[in-house]
Amino acid sequence: MTLYESIGGEPAVRAAVDEFYRRVVNDPDLAGYFAGVDLARLKAHQRAFIAAAVGGPAAYHGRSMSDAHAGLGITGPAFDAVVAHLAGTLSGLGVPAQEITRIAGALAPLRADIVDDRMSTE
Repeated sequence: MTLYESIGGEPAVRAAVDEFYRRVVNDPDLAGYFAGVDLARLKAHQRAFIAAAVGGPAAYHGRSMSDAHAGLGITGPAFDAVVAHLAGTLSGLGVPAQEITRIAGALAPLRADIVDDRMSTE
Protein backbone atom coordinates (compact mmCIF):
# COMPACT_ATOMS: atom_id res chain seq x y z
CA MET A 1 0.00 0.00 0.00
CA THR A 2 1.38 3.43 -0.93
CA LEU A 3 1.61 6.24 1.59
CA TYR A 4 -1.07 8.03 -0.47
CA GLU A 5 -3.45 5.11 0.04
CA SER A 6 -2.59 4.68 3.70
CA ILE A 7 -3.50 8.28 4.54
CA GLY A 8 -6.84 8.10 2.72
CA GLY A 9 -6.10 9.16 -0.87
CA GLU A 10 -7.50 12.25 -2.58
CA PRO A 11 -10.10 13.20 0.08
CA ALA A 12 -7.43 13.14 2.78
CA VAL A 13 -4.99 15.16 0.68
CA ARG A 14 -7.71 17.75 -0.04
CA ALA A 15 -8.65 18.03 3.65
CA ALA A 16 -5.00 18.28 4.67
CA VAL A 17 -4.22 21.03 2.14
CA ASP A 18 -7.30 23.06 3.15
CA GLU A 19 -6.46 22.83 6.86
CA PHE A 20 -2.76 23.42 6.24
CA TYR A 21 -3.41 26.69 4.41
CA ARG A 22 -5.90 27.78 7.06
CA ARG A 23 -3.09 27.41 9.58
CA VAL A 24 -0.29 29.07 7.62
CA VAL A 25 -2.27 32.11 6.48
CA ASN A 26 -3.36 32.68 10.07
CA ASP A 27 0.20 32.43 11.41
CA PRO A 28 1.42 36.04 11.80
CA ASP A 29 4.99 34.97 11.03
CA LEU A 30 3.95 33.36 7.72
CA ALA A 31 0.95 35.37 6.55
CA GLY A 32 3.10 37.86 4.63
CA TYR A 33 4.36 35.13 2.33
CA PHE A 34 0.78 34.58 1.16
CA ALA A 35 -0.41 38.17 0.78
CA GLY A 36 -1.90 38.66 -2.67
CA VAL A 37 -1.51 34.98 -3.58
CA ASP A 38 -4.32 33.16 -5.38
CA LEU A 39 -4.92 30.56 -2.67
CA ALA A 40 -7.29 28.44 -4.77
CA ARG A 41 -4.59 28.04 -7.42
CA LEU A 42 -1.89 27.46 -4.80
CA LYS A 43 -4.00 24.81 -3.07
CA ALA A 44 -4.53 22.99 -6.37
CA HIS A 45 -0.77 22.92 -6.99
CA GLN A 46 -0.12 21.82 -3.41
CA ARG A 47 -2.66 18.99 -3.64
CA ALA A 48 -1.01 17.72 -6.84
CA PHE A 49 2.46 18.03 -5.35
CA ILE A 50 1.62 16.30 -2.07
CA ALA A 51 -0.32 13.53 -3.81
CA ALA A 52 2.63 12.83 -6.11
CA ALA A 53 5.13 13.07 -3.24
CA VAL A 54 3.30 10.41 -1.24
CA GLY A 55 2.78 7.97 -4.09
CA GLY A 56 -0.52 9.12 -5.57
CA PRO A 57 -1.65 8.06 -9.04
CA ALA A 58 -0.56 11.19 -10.95
CA ALA A 59 2.81 12.82 -11.41
CA TYR A 60 3.41 16.43 -10.39
CA HIS A 61 3.95 18.69 -13.42
CA GLY A 62 4.34 22.05 -11.75
CA ARG A 63 7.41 24.24 -11.51
CA SER A 64 10.44 23.03 -9.62
CA MET A 65 10.56 23.93 -5.94
CA SER A 66 13.46 26.31 -6.51
CA ASP A 67 11.61 28.10 -9.33
CA ALA A 68 8.32 28.25 -7.41
CA HIS A 69 9.98 29.78 -4.34
CA ALA A 70 12.63 31.97 -5.98
CA GLY A 71 12.58 35.54 -4.79
CA LEU A 72 10.22 34.91 -1.89
CA GLY A 73 12.94 35.32 0.73
CA ILE A 74 11.87 32.27 2.71
CA THR A 75 13.93 31.86 5.86
CA GLY A 76 14.92 28.66 7.62
CA PRO A 77 12.61 29.44 10.57
CA ALA A 78 9.71 30.09 8.19
CA PHE A 79 10.35 26.76 6.44
CA ASP A 80 10.42 25.03 9.84
CA ALA A 81 7.15 26.71 10.85
CA VAL A 82 5.49 25.50 7.65
CA VAL A 83 6.69 21.96 8.29
CA ALA A 84 5.36 22.18 11.86
CA HIS A 85 1.97 23.34 10.55
CA LEU A 86 1.92 20.45 8.08
CA ALA A 87 2.73 17.96 10.84
CA GLY A 88 0.07 19.51 13.09
CA THR A 89 -2.46 19.39 10.28
CA LEU A 90 -1.77 15.73 9.55
CA SER A 91 -1.85 14.82 13.22
CA GLY A 92 -5.15 16.66 13.66
CA LEU A 93 -6.60 14.69 10.76
CA GLY A 94 -5.63 11.42 12.43
CA VAL A 95 -2.62 10.53 10.29
CA PRO A 96 -0.43 8.23 12.40
CA ALA A 97 2.89 9.64 13.67
CA GLN A 98 4.83 7.06 11.63
CA GLU A 99 3.20 8.31 8.41
CA ILE A 100 3.84 11.95 9.35
CA THR A 101 7.50 11.07 9.82
CA ARG A 102 7.56 9.42 6.37
CA ILE A 103 5.98 12.51 4.79
CA ALA A 104 8.40 14.86 6.57
CA GLY A 105 11.27 12.68 5.38
CA ALA A 106 10.05 12.94 1.80
CA LEU A 107 9.77 16.73 2.02
CA ALA A 108 12.93 17.50 4.04
CA PRO A 109 15.28 17.45 1.03
CA LEU A 110 13.26 20.30 -0.48
CA ARG A 111 14.57 22.70 2.18
CA ALA A 112 17.64 23.49 0.07
CA ASP A 113 15.41 24.47 -2.87
CA ILE A 114 13.01 26.59 -0.82
CA VAL A 115 15.07 28.44 1.81
CA ASP A 116 16.83 31.57 0.63
CA ASP A 117 20.20 31.33 2.37
CA ARG A 118 20.63 35.09 2.08
CA MET A 119 17.58 35.51 4.32
CA SER A 120 18.52 32.85 6.87
CA THR A 121 20.39 33.60 10.05
CA GLU A 122 20.87 29.95 10.92
